[in-house]
Amino acid sequence: MGPISETRMAHELTIEPLGVSIEVEEGQTILDAALRHGIYLPHACGHGLCGTCKIEVRSGEVDIGNANPFALMDFEREEGKALACCATLRDDTVIEADIEEEPDARIIPVRDFEVRVSRIWDLTPTIKGVRLALDAPLDFQAGQYIQLAIPGLGETRAFSIANSPAEVRESGEIELNIRRVPGGMGTGYVHERLAEGQSLSLSGPYGRFFVRKSARLPMIFMAGGSGLSSCQSMIRDLLEEGCTLPITLIYGQRNRAELYYDEELRAWAHDFPNFTYVPALSEERVEGGDVAQGFVHEVAERHFGGKFAGHKAYLCGPPPMIEAAVTSLMRGRLFERDIYFERFISAADVQRLRSPLFKKI
Repeated sequence: MGPISETRMAHELTIEPLGVSIEVEEGQTILDAALRHGIYLPHACGHGLCGTCKIEVRSGEVDIGNANPFALMDFEREEGKALACCATLRDDTVIEADIEEEPDARIIPVRDFEVRVSRIWDLTPTIKGVRLALDAPLDFQAGQYIQLAIPGLGETRAFSIANSPAEVRESGEIELNIRRVPGGMGTGYVHERLAEGQSLSLSGPYGRFFVRKSARLPMIFMAGGSGLSSCQSMIRDLLEEGCTLPITLIYGQRNRAELYYDEELRAWAHDFPNFTYVPALSEERVEGGDVAQGFVHEVAERHFGGKFAGHKAYLCGPPPMIEAAVTSLMRGRLFERDIYFERFISAADVQRLRSPLFKKI
C-alpha cells in the first residue's frame, strides 16, 4: 500500500460586482487568490493593518484571520465584513468589493520568481541600488512593485521597480532602490547582509500605480526619498514610447548627497524637450540656480505658480510628502480624480490620522 497523500481542498470564490468566479486553495487569502488570477482588489499594507482591502461577505463562510481590530471593527465583523489580505475561505463564498474600472490597467496575474542578486551599490548614504536577475520574464506596468521575501524574516517587503518594462525585458533584471528604514528588519537585512550572487524569492507585479496614458494630459511627477524609483520607471517608459506631452518631475531630498540619479535626470531633460526636471533640497542651503530650495510641494507650487489644473499628478514618497503634495495640488485646483500615488503602509502609519482631504490616504 502506497503512502497516503494529503489533498488540499479548494473553494470557489465569486467576486461581485464583476461576477467572476475563481478557485481558492486552502489557506490562501482572498487577496492573493484574486491577484494571481489577474483580478485587482483594492489593498495597501497587505498585513491586516490599514483596512483598505475591506470586503463584504455576501454568502459562504470565511476565517477573518489576523485582522487588526482598528482596521476591522467589531461591528464590521458582525456585519459580515472582512479584510481580503487576511481572510481565507471555509466554504464556497460570494464577496462584494469596491472595484473601480481603470481603462489603462492591464490584467497581469501575480507570479512567483527566483532571482539572483547581480549587483549591489550605494546610491546615497541611506539608499542601496540592487539589481536582481530574473529566472523568467516579468511583465509589469511602469510604477508597479514586487514583494521581496527577506531571508530569515518569514515576511515580504514591498519595493517599487525602478527600471522601465523595456529595460527589464532587454536585461532580464529588475532594479530596486532600497532606503534603510531606522529599526526596519527588512531594509536592515538588505543594507547589512545581502550579498551579490545570493538567491532570493519574490512575487509580482503588484499595485495600481501606473500612468493613465489614455487621458492625454500633461503630467506632474512629485518624488521624495527612494520614491524616485516609481517615477523614474514611469517617465523612462513614456520617453521610450515617444510621448511628446509635457512631463515635469519635482524631485526632493534633504541634501545633495541624497540626490541620486541627478546626472541621468539632467541628461534626460537635455535630450527630451518635453521633459522638465526640477531637483529640490529641503535642508541643505543651495547656491546657484541648478537646484531649488524647499520641500517638494513648495517647489511645485512655485514652479507652476500654484496652478495645477489640466494635469495628471503622480506622487511617490513618504506619507508626509504625499499628504503635503495632495494639499498643494488640491489648493491649485487639481482634484482626486487626477491624483495618483502608491503608498506602502507600515504598522507605524496606521497610528497616523488619515487625511480628511483625500479618501485614498
